[in-house]
Amino acid sequence: MMVIVGIDAHKRTHTAVAIDEAGRKLGEKRTTSTTTEANLELLRWAEAFGKERRFAVEDCRHLSRRLEADMLAAGEELVRVPPKLMAHARDAARTYGKSDPIDALAVARAAWREPSLPRACLDGPSRDLRLLVDHREDPVRERTSQVNRLRWHLHELDPSWDPAPRSLVRFKHLDALGARLDGLGGTVAWVARDLVARIRELTVAANELERRIVEQVSRLAPALLGLAGVGGLTAAKIVAEVADVRRFHSKDAFARHNGTAPLPVWSGNLVRHRLSRTGNRQLNAAIHRIAVTQMRIHDGAKLSLGCRIAMGTTKPEAIRALKRQLSDVVYRTLMTDAVSTQVARFGEAA
Repeated sequence: MMVIVGIDAHKRTHTAVAIDEAGRKLGEKRTTSTTTEANLELLRWAEAFGKERRFAVEDCRHLSRRLEADMLAAGEELVRVPPKLMAHARDAARTYGKSDPIDALAVARAAWREPSLPRACLDGPSRDLRLLVDHREDPVRERTSQVNRLRWHLHELDPSWDPAPRSLVRFKHLDALGARLDGLGGTVAWVARDLVARIRELTVAANELERRIVEQVSRLAPALLGLAGVGGLTAAKIVAEVADVRRFHSKDAFARHNGTAPLPVWSGNLVRHRLSRTGNRQLNAAIHRIAVTQMRIHDGAKLSLGCRIAMGTTKPEAIRALKRQLSDVVYRTLMTDAVSTQVARFGEAA
């Protein structure tokens, strides 16, 4: 008998509920902490229900990362349940209210109802890349805020000062602006000079992080970088968000995950689809950047877009179709990189 153990993970404690193949609740346990010892105690509790078992945890890796590592290190099978599936399972239950046992039961029944959920795996180089990508976004976001403040101060000092968009992140423009501000007195000019210095520091930090990111993604996804319209940061964003592309069983599942697959909205004889606003929006934005770039520089993308518009398709619809095609291309390229990276690791180990 297959037993599914659903786990509701929290910062201080974890709550587990075991169900059988019919979805009936078999037992419940709450840990006293989230340490490795407590996780192994939870594993020993689950062993009482038999050897055929599968663990399921809500996909919130900032809370469940240690738990997943301990379970996988012990050789257990673990799947991640998206929060929306857990919510639907909880709404369909006959119990009312919300508690940790109710949530853990919803996780278990969602995993029981959806047998093709992606399996969890140990963190690899893609997580290191994601940490760098997320870390770079902080100085970039702060630099944007400082640049906006600086532009208002420049307008107050001289309304004719209107630097071109994105020019204030380049050192030559910052040097020229600092030279012009040196001859001005007053508090506004002093604040503007201080903002110029801060923008310079944030730019240096962002550029250094970008250099490290490009070095890592060049080793992990060389084929992805070879695609037209894919730069170092875009490739890093894709690799960081996808993690391991082999967890998707097909290109269509990958398109569903990144939100480029259209949603069916039809009944009867009229077949219609509409734009999907679900999926990983960060990954969707990266594919959108590739599409916009290819519309300018890639002949194949220009031809595809022109043919669809000539057939009466609107430009937004043609762009959505191009993004769906690019999703398949990115999927195949990531699969190629995953195979080549695995072969290289085996060669190093040998």
